[in-house]
Order: sequence, then C-alpha cells, then structure tokens
Amino acid sequence: MNTQRLLTAFALTGSLALGAFWSMNDGRWSVHAEVSAATAAADRTPLYYRDPSGAPLWSAGPKKDDRGRDYLPVYDDDKAAQAEPKPPQAASSRKILYYRNPMGLPDTSPVPKKDPMGMNYVPVYEGDDVDDGTVKLSPGKIQRSGVKSEPVARRSVRVLVKAPGTIQLDERRVSVIAMRTESFVQKIADVTTGTRVKAGQPLMEIYSSAVASAAAEYLATITSKTVGGVEMYGRGSRQRLVNLDVPERVIAEMEKTHVAPVTIHWLAPRDGIVLERNAIEGMRANTGDVLFRIADTSLVWALVDVAERDLGNIALGQSVAVRARSFPGRSFTGKIAVIYPQVNRETRTVRVRIELANPEAMLLPDMYVDAEVDTADGASVLAIQDSAVLDTGTRQAVLVDKGEGRFEPREVKLGRRGGGFIEVRDGLAEGEAVVTSANFLIDAESNLKAALKGFAEAAPQASDAGHAMGDYK
Repeated sequence: MNTQRLLTAFALTGSLALGAFWSMNDGRWSVHAEVSAATAAADRTPLYYRDPSGAPLWSAGPKKDDRGRDYLPVYDDDKAAQAEPKPPQAASSRKILYYRNPMGLPDTSPVPKKDPMGMNYVPVYEGDDVDDGTVKLSPGKIQRSGVKSEPVARRSVRVLVKAPGTIQLDERRVSVIAMRTESFVQKIADVTTGTRVKAGQPLMEIYSSAVASAAAEYLATITSKTVGGVEMYGRGSRQRLVNLDVPERVIAEMEKTHVAPVTIHWLAPRDGIVLERNAIEGMRANTGDVLFRIADTSLVWALVDVAERDLGNIALGQSVAVRARSFPGRSFTGKIAVIYPQVNRETRTVRVRIELANPEAMLLPDMYVDAEVDTADGASVLAIQDSAVLDTGTRQAVLVDKGEGRFEPREVKLGRRGGGFIEVRDGLAEGEAVVTSANFLIDAESNLKAALKGFAEAAPQASDAGHAMGDYK
C-alpha cells in the first residue's frame, strides 16, 4: 500500500513538472495534459512585463528586478492581465500617448501602472496634449472648477485715489492789524479771540501823535483859502495819512467835517474770525506790533498727501470729495488747485492743495480729513475684470476662452486700475472672451500638462539609452 502511494505521488509530481494536472473521478486518478506556457508564448506578444514580487511596477520590455529576477510577461488572455488594468486602446479609437500619475505628480509611464496606493495611472489620449499653445479641459472639469468667461468690452475705468490730510486757512484770506507808528490803545470793542466780525466793524480806538499831526496838516491844506481849492497841494498830506494806515472811512469823514479826530477808530478789514487778539486797553503799541489777526474761513484749503504711485492719476481741476472725520456721512466738494513740486523723502508722498467752500464754517484749521479723487475722465477703454489677470510680477497674462474647452494663455499690457476693472492697452481685442474665475486652476493644469509632456518625451530617450548601454555590455 505504501509503495502504491509513493508511486502515485511520484507520478503526480512528474506530471505537474511537465505541465499536467490530476483529477479524481469515481475514486480513480486521471491526468490531463496542459500546454506549457513557454510553448504557448512562442507565438504571442506580451502586453507588458510586471514585477515578479507583485509590486505595482511595470515595464514595456524584458527587465530584471533588483534581485536579478526576470519580470513576468503578461499576455492578453492571462488571468494576471485580467486582474490588472488593460490598456484602454481597445475601448477607444484614440491613441494613448502615455499614462500620468493619478495624484498629479510629475510621473508618467508608457504602459498601464499603479501608484504605491494602488490607484491606476490615468491615460492621456492623442488630442488632449495639443501643441498649439492652448490648454484643453473636459466639460466635466470645467463645470467642477467653476470656470467663467466674460467678453472684453469698452468701459470707463474709475480710479479712486484716496489720501489723508488736514484743513488749513487760505493764506490769501488772512489779515493782520499792526501799527505803523507808535500808538496807544485807548479803547477796545467787545471783540475776543474766536469772535466773528464783519468788514468795517470797529475793533479799537487808537491815539497816535504821528497820525494826529498828519491829520492836522491835511485839514490845514484842504481848508486853506490860498491852496484849498487846488487838489495837487493836498495830495501829499493825504498820502501821508494813507501811509500811516489810517482807514479810508476816517479820511473821508475828515474831508466832510473838516475836523481832525483825536483818536482813530480802527475797523475790521474783512469778514472773518478773530484768530488772535493782542491789543489790551491802555497799552502802548510799537511800530509793527500785531494787535489783531483775522481770517476769512468761507474758503479753506485741504492739504492732502497723495502717494507717489498715484501722482500720474491726478491733475489740476479734478473734482475731489473731502470727508471730515468729525462729521461722518457729510461730504464737501472741492477742486485740486495746486500740486506741490516736491516729493517727501521720508513718506514718498506729494502734497496737493484742494480748495473747499466752507459757508457754514464747519471745517476748522488743523481738522483731519480724507480726500477721494475721482480720476474717471469719461473716455471708454478696453477693460477686463481684475480677477482675470495672472500676474507673476514680471509679466501679466490672461486666459482667452477659444471655445470647446480650449483656453489660450496670452500676455497683455495693462493700464489703469479701478472699480474692479483693469485697462488693457495691448494683447486683446474687443469681444474676445477671457476667463474671470478659476483661471489659476487652468494655469496649474497647463503647467502640469507641460511637465508631464516633458517627462513623457524624456522617457523614450532614457529607455533608448538603457538599451544602448545593455548592447554595449
């Protein structure tokens, strides 16, 4: 019995070595011959070769692993080929150029392959990798990415320049009252610092010996029986009173009454606010002493500091909206009167003077304000949304929608920016559609395809070099 078992085992082992298999039927062993893989492989061409250890590694031709074992051939009807992904050429009429990494890594393969996570490499068909400079995306990818396009149109680009500043008095509307000769303040009207006065309103009474002497001389000349009727003889005396800054109204009163006043009523020279009062009743005022300073605040200046980069967008006469921080919601309208010809070295700003009407005297000197200069000139220019521009710092480009999922990168030259739009000076024509949303995703897709194409072109060269080295050996 033991001898029979040994013979049976020996026969079974030999049959398996010869490519046969055994089966039991009604208690009897039967041997079935099978065509050897080596014999059948003689008239078949392998699809590719796989790693003998089962690792997700492939090769287009015969190859050995790092242990010296031959890669196993995979045929069209092999179970291994059925378990692994087959080349999709049979399911599509288009030719497959190469297979790319499913995770987007710069790795390609000329044959089907799995990544270390077991994911199949994605085939790249002929036609998907175009050479006309455009990027082609499938409709599904366009919809998932949220790609939106808008035509290039003509519109007015509104550039809003903002700048902070302060309110200052108009230098041309400030007056001072100073004595031109030694005088004494006899009396002061009920006027204090901050009081609003009218032109011609009395401010104080002044006694001056020089003024009194000039007034007496003038009266003696115009009342003389000899030369009183000759105008030229009294002209010098009158001019002396004018030189002493005697108000014209006082001189006219003297000519009418022929009486020389002992004290002179000094009047306000303009409408305004008393900014400074140095006069004190009974004081002695020397020549040149400033007794009153009065400013007209019906027109004030806003001195704002405009950034150097915005200097080319402003011009004289442009309308400016000024908002005081003390009055939120209130806006004052003015115009640019002066652009100072100097750049601040520390802040890189240029001072701009804006003239503002201030009838209600709400704007006070040194008050903080914010100015907004609307630089829109009304002329329409080619403009696109600012989100459509891909700016690398050294060049600017947009993606032109060519239709059917094709997008062409195109370099453009830009102009003014404002209101969410950018002026296009060169590179686009009116009516062309540009991508305004998800353009960075398309740009990343184009960069990925360019990298994959480079790897795909380098792969055959590396393979040829490997064969050449093998032949040399």
